[in-house]
Amino acid sequence: MWSLSYPTDAQLDSILSFESNRNFTYSCIGATVLDERPIGFDLDNNRAVLGHGDKIFVAACAALRDWQQFPPNWARIYPESAPLLTNQTIIVIIRGLGLWWINSARIVYVVDEHGPTRRFGFAYGTLPAHVECGEERFMIEMSADGTVSYSLRAVSKPRLLLTRIGYPIVRRLRKRFVRDSQAAMLAAARERPESRE
Repeated sequence: MWSLSYPTDAQLDSILSFESNRNFTYSCIGATVLDERPIGFDLDNNRAVLGHGDKIFVAACAALRDWQQFPPNWARIYPESAPLLTNQTIIVIIRGLGLWWINSARIVYVVDEHGPTRRFGFAYGTLPAHVECGEERFMIEMSADGTVSYSLRAVSKPRLLLTRIGYPIVRRLRKRFVRDSQAAMLAAARERPESRE
């Protein structure tokens, strides 16, 4: 779905209500847990180091909970305060090519591990009101040596005729999203009060 202007809350609430009862648009649910590429999908793995230590880890996790990995100048989440819970339905609103693209998704799983490698994150999967088909995972990890990193993993393919025709543009937008998302998380992890001494 797309719009020439930013959608109203009433429009977004209507879409959210309708999409909340719909099924995922792909069958490989949980595909982002594995390193394998499902047949017919692109697999993207990206990682950026955010810093070192507990304070950066805690701040990065808080930023992820607040959806700060979405660059606010061209990507937004609705509702803005959606909790990171399995089965939570959201709308991802993207500004691209002069239009607002409205994409529905549902959280597939949430990770919160406290082992030798600490991990916090989640993945969401696409619903019918999404221009693509697949799943994307956002993860904060702190290794045993204290290195904190932010990773994005996505398995995706175009779902609509328009995204199939313009697939090179879609791939460029994905690369831009990864770059801007990494920059947003790097800034958020270092600027939040949790990361200060």
